[in-house]
Amino acid sequence: MLDVVVAGLICRDLVVTVEELPESGSTPVIRRIETLGGAANQAVGARQLGLSAGVVGVVGEDAAAELVLDQAGRDGIDVSAVVHRGTTPLVVALVDAEGRSQLLEHISARLTPGDVRAAAHLLGSARAVLVDLQQPDEAVAEAVRCAAGRMIVLDGAPTDPSALGELLPSITVLRADHQEAAAYFGRPLEGVDEVLAGARELVAKGPSIVALAAGADGNVLAWKDGQHVYPLLDAAPVDPTGGGDAFVVGLVHALLSGADPRTAGWQASAAAALTIGHLGGRPRLDRDTVVAYAAEAAGT
Repeated sequence: MLDVVVAGLICRDLVVTVEELPESGSTPVIRRIETLGGAANQAVGARQLGLSAGVVGVVGEDAAAELVLDQAGRDGIDVSAVVHRGTTPLVVALVDAEGRSQLLEHISARLTPGDVRAAAHLLGSARAVLVDLQQPDEAVAEAVRCAAGRMIVLDGAPTDPSALGELLPSITVLRADHQEAAAYFGRPLEGVDEVLAGARELVAKGPSIVALAAGADGNVLAWKDGQHVYPLLDAAPVDPTGGGDAFVVGLVHALLSGADPRTAGWQASAAAALTIGHLGGRPRLDRDTVVAYAAEAAGT
């Protein structure tokens, strides 16, 4: 049995730094990093925090697939449920000197319900299943069904929010960034009070915990008996690309360790801050560092 299984995007991640994000023309690259990317970084973070982890996803029938799966193997991630089809997804992140970024994505290979059913043995035996909502709604719904009774985390927003309505009571954590949160309400949420109200509204629909990004105000967590606002812990991020994935895995690790939602939110915030402090979405997490940083930030 694995602690964590991530169902979602497995991609080749290319990060390049430039002085300024280009509007047009040629721009010199200062630095480049190539590695395993996408939702698979949640599995990477889980391994770094001492959890066993696997991924369910699609890579291509090409050389890039071998590169990313080799990296996953070296990270100690179970890739037995990875499907080979088409072209390996590629995400290119352009990051400027001030930490602003632009993403270029070529994603032609996504999970199908059949792919998910083939991995049901892995999903159904994990302690926690993390589902990337960049995948088709039908595949997401199938993953939730296969993971019934587990800790289930949905990350992002579905193409059609109503597609998951009946499944929300079985969800442990629903997490969305600021842009994704707007998809659930049909409009952007403005200000931390509105984000908190939105999180409470989603909790009322079934998830045990809802985590929403609130822009410069940080992140909010709401649960049945409480809520909390977590400030951004890194005021000058080097690269925000992997912050969301690190937040999710920090939260899951804390919950699996028995932490209450409020404490788990601090550990999620700490994991995100430790990740956006360096270039690239790949986390660099250590359990003791995350726990200590979270405790300091919480004033405990």
